[in-house]
Amino acid sequence: MQQAQTTAETAAPDSTSTDDATAVGNARNARNAVETAVETAVATVLNRGLNVRHIRFMALGSAIGTGLFYGSASAIQKAGPAVLFAYMIGGAAVFMVMRALGEMAVRHPVSGSFGQYASRYLGPLAGFVTGWTYVFEMAIVAIADVTAFSIYMGFWFPSVERWVWILAIIFLLAALNLLSVKVFGELEFWFTLVKVSAIIAMIAGGAAILAFGFQNGDASAAPGLGNLVEHGGLFPHGFEGLLASFAVVMFAFGGIETIGITAGEAADPKKVIPKAVNTVPVRVLLFYVLTLGVLMSLFPWNEIGSSGSPFVQIFSGLGIPAAPHILNAVVITAALSAINSDIFGAGRILFGLAKQGHAPQSFGRVSRHGVPWMTVVMMTGILLVGVVLNAVIPEDVFLLIASIATFATVWVWVMILASHVAMKREIARKGLPASEFPSPWWPAASVLTIGFMGLVIAVLGFFEDTRVALYVGAVWLGLLVAAYRLWVKGSGRRRAHLEDETSPLPVVAKTE
Repeated sequence: MQQAQTTAETAAPDSTSTDDATAVGNARNARNAVETAVETAVATVLNRGLNVRHIRFMALGSAIGTGLFYGSASAIQKAGPAVLFAYMIGGAAVFMVMRALGEMAVRHPVSGSFGQYASRYLGPLAGFVTGWTYVFEMAIVAIADVTAFSIYMGFWFPSVERWVWILAIIFLLAALNLLSVKVFGELEFWFTLVKVSAIIAMIAGGAAILAFGFQNGDASAAPGLGNLVEHGGLFPHGFEGLLASFAVVMFAFGGIETIGITAGEAADPKKVIPKAVNTVPVRVLLFYVLTLGVLMSLFPWNEIGSSGSPFVQIFSGLGIPAAPHILNAVVITAALSAINSDIFGAGRILFGLAKQGHAPQSFGRVSRHGVPWMTVVMMTGILLVGVVLNAVIPEDVFLLIASIATFATVWVWVMILASHVAMKREIARKGLPASEFPSPWWPAASVLTIGFMGLVIAVLGFFEDTRVALYVGAVWLGLLVAAYRLWVKGSGRRRAHLEDETSPLPVVAKTE
């Protein structure tokens, strides 16, 4: 008995030690689990590194690219001076799209932007199709921009093979995009500064020619406002010419929706997104209407683009011998900015698709700098495929690329508008707090804008040189629907869950 007692007494401390060790182990495991959860959360959260300056200049730069510097000449040839009305009408429609997107971005500031909005308000299939169509659009445009960059560099270095420049710029921009979103913002700031300065110089130079009568190169007519109506009238190709120009005009505005994508990485989306969106009308009037109005006052519309770029014509008219080199520097900057934005926009939409279960989960992981690195790698791979395609694609395919990109762009815009309509109906049905940045003229403006987008798609099918865009678009949408049915399972079949960050209205106490 005494032996048993002694054994029990000696065994007690061991039991206590075991319990303590178990408790310590459990605590350590719990701590490790928490740390793992935190690391996982951090590895899937984007860094809010874009400030007011970054997003404001991105808003400016998104409307200035290849569509303005070279595409505008094609639009002018189709419509003549009437193209000014096309840019104003298209600009008004784009403004309504951006106000709808801005309202949703302030309410739900997420990186997946319109892809997640479509999934939340229209259903997961709509979100899947919208997100991947935008990625498709960015891939097409990025390949075109990379090709354009190599051609521009060939102007200065004709002996260097084109693929060398393509590889160099792909890897350079990919590396910069992997650093941090702040680096992307800084790049866009400086690229945009160059582009905006060039536009202002073009307008000022053109105004000087009109005011002081400087020699305007080889133009067959004297500069003046009369050039807008004296060469076949304001509508030289009739109403049909105006309609035909929309294929190129709307392409020029493509990419402006990238502003909505920045909401997930904006330091203060409720402040910066409305400011950026509300500058759209001014940008359209300044960068397109005023610029092209000055251009067509200087030269008869049928001479624009026939002897080089409009920029070269204006700078040459001012007697600047380095005009081609100035233009080349500007369009190189525009191409770099476009490629940079393409990588950013497609990457963030892919990040959102991964969060919804609509893309491989690896696209939802971010680096220690808060960048979705796998999406950058994918876009780099797509651009490398573009290097190969350049060997077999002829150089005169701008209109074809513009038409396909226009179809994809307009489809995304229609999905943005439809998502916005569904959101507004849900707000009214459930009595939710009113939006802090409401779209104006609801619902008439939204309905009219959707109708206009339908007209643009019909225009693509009406003209033979753009009709192939509808065929490519129809095949693409069909493939996406099939891919969704076959491969998207589980959480990907559910609507996206988005936090509503609308501030509730303050409660006013009743006075006695």
